[in-house]
Amino acid sequence: MPAGKSDAGLAPLLLTVVELVRQLMEAQVIRRMEEGLLSDGDLDRAAESLRKLEEQVVQLCEIFEIDPADLNIDLGEIGTLLPKAGGYYPGEQSANPSILELLDRLLNTGVVIEGDVDLGLAQLSLIHAKLRLVLTSKPL
Repeated sequence: MPAGKSDAGLAPLLLTVVELVRQLMEAQVIRRMEEGLLSDGDLDRAAESLRKLEEQVVQLCEIFEIDPADLNIDLGEIGTLLPKAGGYYPGEQSANPSILELLDRLLNTGVVIEGDVDLGLAQLSLIHAKLRLVLTSKPL
């Protein structure tokens, strides 16, 4: 988890997830723009929304005394969660792939995840779920 103010609690983790999702959405906007699927109005609204979300992440980092660079978790041999600034452009290979790049490619290609989940505590199985998740950026 990113370093930061000791009483920040879950804030660093939540901000890391928000930044990952923000960058994934940005990559999808770029892909759709390059495919000619967005009108100028769509593109303007998306760019403004992404800019505001980025500003909010930076502002929350300031409030919780978290260095925004710390949101990019180093996962060792796997690489980093997020690409380094300017290190990834959707549809192009990067020298140092990140988890964001992998997720962006999965969204672009599409993937089906299926399985059973059992959640519990104290050796009690309390919640059972049978899941089938279709994850894609394309209309179903």
